[in-house]
Amino acid sequence: MIEDEVPRCVKAMSRGRCYYKESTKDMNLRRIFLSILSFGVAGLLIFMYFQAWIEEQPIVQSYKIQQVQSDKAWSQPTKIAGKLHQSFKTAAAVSFRVEEFSNGTATKSTVHPFGEGDDLLEKRLSQQRKMRNLLLKKLFEPLISLPVDHLLNRSLATDDVQQRRKRSLADFCKKYHFSKHRTSLIRLVSRVYVEDKHKILYCEVPKAGCSNWKRVLMVLNGLALSPHNISHDFVHYGKHLRRLDSYSLQDTYEFLNTFTKVLFVRDPMERLVSAFRDKFEHPNIYYHPVFGKAILKKYRTNASAEALSTGAGVSFSEFVRYLLDPEKPVGMDIHWEPISRLCSPCLINYDFIGKFENLENDANYFLKLIDTPLPLQFPTFKDRHSTDERTTSAVVKQYLLQISPLERQQIYNFYYLDYLMFNYSKPHF
Repeated sequence: MIEDEVPRCVKAMSRGRCYYKESTKDMNLRRIFLSILSFGVAGLLIFMYFQAWIEEQPIVQSYKIQQVQSDKAWSQPTKIAGKLHQSFKTAAAVSFRVEEFSNGTATKSTVHPFGEGDDLLEKRLSQQRKMRNLLLKKLFEPLISLPVDHLLNRSLATDDVQQRRKRSLADFCKKYHFSKHRTSLIRLVSRVYVEDKHKILYCEVPKAGCSNWKRVLMVLNGLALSPHNISHDFVHYGKHLRRLDSYSLQDTYEFLNTFTKVLFVRDPMERLVSAFRDKFEHPNIYYHPVFGKAILKKYRTNASAEALSTGAGVSFSEFVRYLLDPEKPVGMDIHWEPISRLCSPCLINYDFIGKFENLENDANYFLKLIDTPLPLQFPTFKDRHSTDERTTSAVVKQYLLQISPLERQQIYNFYYLDYLMFNYSKPHF
């Protein structure tokens, strides 16, 4: 036996063997190592949940206006949220167990974290939720909490019209507080397209020039030489443009803070009628079997077998009944979903707000502002149903006459936020 090891050797009388006691220094090192390991595991688990929670859970309180009718279809329960909450609870329990074992104080309650240790665990969960909420507030502060002057202080130099539009929206967001309408980070950016060469974020609003805007983004990104040579299917089904929800959280936050964000809107009634004409008055392999069949089955008395089998022939009146029904047979669709929900204008600070009613001038003005080196002009052609009359205010009036005055008012209520946010006048019924 080595001489300096003798003092640490304790002989067992029965077998004559030596056991070595760990020195105080060794024990302290082991405890430090276990503590670091436990904190690392706990931190990793919390980070994994935190990232998933940001992407799936509501992160901001939105606003409410008393005149807006509640729509039950907008508040469908999310099974994912429940699963994430349970996973967070499990992760917290596991990290709690690791910490207890590293300190050498494990008990029965730590082995069964949802049994006898529930009270202590709930206390820890409560503290973690508070910390999480603080981080979320810091990472993604709603614009309603920011002063109006800050919202208008952007690097994109615009004219008086743009300044008035942005100020009107900022005043609205500051004035009203939304509590019922909730959103998640994924939903918040799911309609935002990224053009990274010129650092542009474009929020897609169907029936407000989105097809031609995607063509422009493709040209800017070097995917095509001219917007006039890009087909409709290539625009919408080619997946050549990336959406913001396909990037990492870090990139998402960076893009939202540094890229130029553009939004084009349209009068809600015109947009609604345009969507109906496009999806239900022409053959469509998706909207007829998915929406048409469900609408005819619920809202048409004595519907024919042929109509129920094809879903074709939905009237505007039937479509409006579906739109206003809190118990919709099928969910909402982006072509008639309010812009306030599609693009979250009170949560994303848009640098440029264009209007479909002045689409060509606004779009070309924006292209000039970003100093694109290309001789690019916004296209004005209509790529689908080009022989149809465009949906103007006169055309909209013809469709509104097919429904009752009460239904017209209810449609206005349905799009009430869009009317206020973008300063559209209430239509004369």
